[in-house]
Amino acid sequence: MTSASSSPTAAWRPGTQGGDLLPSGPAGHPSAPSGDGHGPESGPPTVTIGSYPDYPSAQRVVDYLADNRFPVEHTAIVGTNLTLVETVLGRMTTGRAAVLGAGTGAWFGLFIGLLFGIFTVGNWLAVILVGLVVGAIWGAVFGAVAHAMTGGQRDFTSASSLRAGQYAVTVDAQLADQARQLMGRAHLPGSTANAS
Repeated sequence: MTSASSSPTAAWRPGTQGGDLLPSGPAGHPSAPSGDGHGPESGPPTVTIGSYPDYPSAQRVVDYLADNRFPVEHTAIVGTNLTLVETVLGRMTTGRAAVLGAGTGAWFGLFIGLLFGIFTVGNWLAVILVGLVVGAIWGAVFGAVAHAMTGGQRDFTSASSLRAGQYAVTVDAQLADQARQLMGRAHLPGSTANAS
């Protein structure tokens, strides 16, 4: 037998006693869900003052506003039509994985060698070199073993990046007129600033 207070919606009823109180917010006070229930509100309403095909163009606009003493803490660059691009850098073999692991291990070994070298009374250079060599050897072993354990499932290296199809510069609605006046004086190449 279940009671009404054990249902998930019962915990969100404001103004009732016991277990039906709202959960505590950041300040310890009960806080009701805000907005449409799909996440936190984004703040004050904003207005788009321009749309640009690439990020440097949008960045130039914000830089221009900053140079003209506009409160740029009330601006945002919003990328839309996001695309994940994974650029394949090359084929990954066990040998290449060992070389990459040796490089990473050498840096770690150098760091450890420097730490021990600081407190060494004798030949501190030898301690650093031993740390470097041991780190490179262990890094190579771990790199080769880690690649061999993938079983050929991912035999390439890559770098991922997010790219947007368009970048919009937005400002808080109460500052939109001031931003538009400044933008009217700007002659920035490639800008397709909105008049609305």
